[in-house]
This record gives sequence, C-alpha cells and structure tokens, in this order.
Amino acid sequence: STLTSRTGRSWGSPEHSLSYIMKKGVCMSAQIIDGKAIAQEVQREVASDVAHLKAEHNLVPGLATVLVGDNPASQTYVRMKRRRCAEVGIHSVGVELPADASQEEVEAQVRALNRDPAIHGILVQLPLPKHLDEEAVLSAIDLHKDVDGFHPINIGRLAMKGRTPLFAPATPAGIIELLDRTGIPIEGQEAVVLGRSNIVGLPVSMLLLKRNATVTICHSRTRDLPEVVRRADILIAAVGRTEMVRGNWVKPGAVVIDVGINRVDDPSAKRGYRLVGDVAFDEVKEVAGWITPVPGGVGPMTIAMLLRNTVTAATRSVEASS
Repeated sequence: STLTSRTGRSWGSPEHSLSYIMKKGVCMSAQIIDGKAIAQEVQREVASDVAHLKAEHNLVPGLATVLVGDNPASQTYVRMKRRRCAEVGIHSVGVELPADASQEEVEAQVRALNRDPAIHGILVQLPLPKHLDEEAVLSAIDLHKDVDGFHPINIGRLAMKGRTPLFAPATPAGIIELLDRTGIPIEGQEAVVLGRSNIVGLPVSMLLLKRNATVTICHSRTRDLPEVVRRADILIAAVGRTEMVRGNWVKPGAVVIDVGINRVDDPSAKRGYRLVGDVAFDEVKEVAGWITPVPGGVGPMTIAMLLRNTVTAATRSVEASS
C-alpha cells in the first residue's frame, strides 16, 4: 500500500516509505512537504468551526495581539495573523504599545484583555523589548486564553508525562501537524532537534517525546554535531543559522523539517534578498526522503495552528458557560 496522508494524498509507492528508505539507505530526491497547502486545509477546517459557533451559539471567536515596539518583522507577523483571522471569520483586535512601555503598562493591557468576554485568545508578540520581563508578561495571560501556549503552566504541563497543556505552542504544534498530515510515523523514530529555544526547540522536543519518539536535542556545545544529526529519522532544524545543515549531515531518507527563516542578499530578487532556512535545501533534498521548503513549509502552519487554538478557546468558553 502507499503512504497516504490524513487528507488522502498519496506519498509514493512502498519503496518510498519511511521504513523502507531507512532500512535500505535508498537515496532519492526528497518529496516536498507543502506547508502552505496543509495550512490551507487547517484554515478551511477552522473556518467551518467558526461558522458553526456563529450559527449554533451566536459566538464569534476573538483573538487579541499585543505588539510592543516597532520591530519590522514583528509588525509583519502581526499583520499576517490579523489577515488570516479575517479570512476565517475570527474577530481580531490589535494592541500596539511603544517600545519604551513599562512593565506595568504591558501587564495592564494583558489583564484588560483577560477581562474582555469578546476575546478568547491573547498573543503577546515575541521578542519583547529587553527591559521587559517576558516571563511575567506571559504569566499575566489568562491560562484559558493562552493560545500561543507559552504560559508557564502550559509549558509545565507539556513537559510532564501524563499531563496535557490547554494549548501547545503554535510552531511546534504545526510541525507535528505537518508530520501527521503527510502520513509520517513518529512513534519509535529517532528524532534530532537542532536548537533549544523556548519558542521551538524545547517544546517540539516535548511534543515528539509525547508521541513516543526517541529525542536528542543538539546545541552549540554538542560534540560531533554532524554525526549526531546523521542519526535522525526525523530532523527538526531550528537553530537560526543560514543553511547550517549540509547534505552530508543527513541520513538517506530522513524527514527534514526546516524551521529557519534567514535573509540572504540577492540583487536579482525583487526585494534585494531571498529567504532561506537552516538547511542547505539543494544539497539536502538529494539525500532526504521528505523536506519542507523555506518559505512555504513551517511558516504557514504557525498561523494556522494559532487560529485553531483560538477556536478551541472559544469552544471551551461555550462549554464552560453551559
């Protein structure tokens, strides 16, 4: 039988299956995991759920974004999130504060959104200016509105065996969704996570552990890094270094998820630069079994999972009031 995703998409003959490639060490050009297409599938499901909440409960899910400062990348991300909200029917509110906003001002805005019954999800755009206590700001978010999944209690539940967080962080959850919808097994696989950030590396490692993968986390002090990475059946590259992972770092047939987004000067490009990942795509695609592109891989999934978390929060609010 063929390896088929949850949406019915066929990913090749039995010779192209993950187990076959791993056992035989077959080399072939990787199949591309289309994050944009999968994110659109998730967004269609979210739009259907939003329509149901409106029709059955007269409830419009609401998402609030809190942006402190004028970081161009953060401004772009917030605009994209609000645009996607509009596309699926989620009400969105944007709170913008100056870069010199005090700790008290930021936390006061968060508490006001906690009290607003029209807001079901709150997202504080990271990173915050250096003078702010990030943990205190995230802790101020109502646990039931923590759709970004970074409240210390949600992270703590994620880290504990037998516990389930109310929400998982959007990018790590999107990575798991990509694997699931592509039909790639996680249980029993050796997963290597390159990077240990609070936003991606650590939470995705915990999600993989909960799915019974054997997980190794690599970082700047890891010895013989290429050799460790070469063990991976599933490689998550989230280190923020341009094209760090080379073709000879990757086991033939491995699944490679590239989380990196790095700018490279390119005078031939319209904007004068192009985006590349943490993986040397042209090299690695000749060795890997599956690979995500940059852009168009993990990025679209982050917003899609945030939208899904927001609808989940709204649905729970209905259940709590019934």
